[in-house]
Amino acid sequence: MKALIGEFLGTLLLVLLGDGVCCNVSLNKSGMKGGNTVHILIGWGMAVMVPAFAVSGLTPLSSFNPAVTIGAAMRGGFAWSEVPGYIIAELLGGFCGAAILMVLYGDHIKATDDDDVIRGCFATGPSIRNTGLNFLSEFVATFVLVFTLANIPGPAGASNVSWVLVYGVIVACGASFGGLTGYAMNMARDSAPRLAYQLLAPNKGKKDPDWAYGWIPAVAPILGAICASLLFNVLAGL
Repeated sequence: MKALIGEFLGTLLLVLLGDGVCCNVSLNKSGMKGGNTVHILIGWGMAVMVPAFAVSGLTPLSSFNPAVTIGAAMRGGFAWSEVPGYIIAELLGGFCGAAILMVLYGDHIKATDDDDVIRGCFATGPSIRNTGLNFLSEFVATFVLVFTLANIPGPAGASNVSWVLVYGVIVACGASFGGLTGYAMNMARDSAPRLAYQLLAPNKGKKDPDWAYGWIPAVAPILGAICASLLFNVLAGL
């Protein structure tokens, strides 16, 4: 239960800080509206790193991401029996983080007339809609993330220096792939806030959570994590 609470709180903080950056630079009347991509890259990198430090005493895995959780189980560092509970905690944390943001930015959401802009604060979307390439983008970005996490040396993980390295990976993935699909790489960061948008955000006339695309950031990261972990296992056995 302690670890599940940690995963819930960590994912809540991740979405609160990460989607908070998107709200801050996108919603009308925000004092930081118009912030650039560097603002978002740094903010999202910190949004992943800060929760890892904040709740590492509760959940040693500190994944806050179903794909990372499944990858850890595949590499033998995590019990499969605990995976479902972790994923549920992560999804609930993502939903609650988005719900809190909708309260904090409630006035700014009211001042923003474009449903697509509001949805974009909570869920990713492709710059060019191409199912195959959009899927591949999320797959590759998550492959890079999970393969890098798997190869972080043990001493770095034990000293929590690994969380600083994770910041670097998130920023690198965003800098390289963010313009394609928004580099979700995480169902809890995309599907859960997308559902919160669908259920809680106001309707400005054409509200659409876009689940026609939303299955991609749910499925592709998991498959990317599986392939990255399989490759790690093969290389570790050489």
